[in-house]
Amino acid sequence: MKIAIASSDGINVDLHFGKAKSLCIFDFDGENEKFLEKRSVKFIEKEKHQWMKTLNAVKDCDVVICVQAGFKSKFGIEESGIKLVEDEGPLDEVLKRYIDHYKFMKSPL
Repeated sequence: MKIAIASSDGINVDLHFGKAKSLCIFDFDGENEKFLEKRSVKFIEKEKHQWMKTLNAVKDCDVVICVQAGFKSKFGIEESGIKLVEDEGPLDEVLKRYIDHYKFMKSPL
């Protein structure tokens, strides 16, 4: 699965989905994660409601992790079949937390 993480610096998960100018993309094969690329989103300064630009940048992803997402963007993310996870902190810790939770939920009882 592909995981997109909204991060301004590649170190911290610190961006709101609708203002995410940069996204770190990871691949997770069920066991290991691998950094694939950093994507940039171009916003028009002072223009509101540009969340669709971020959504278009993550259309090929299965999961997006960001600090927060607005009502409209949550709906758009859900309609696109992408799982939204709201979390914040150091990127490596947030990614590990998600992967640990994913593995736990997929483990047999």
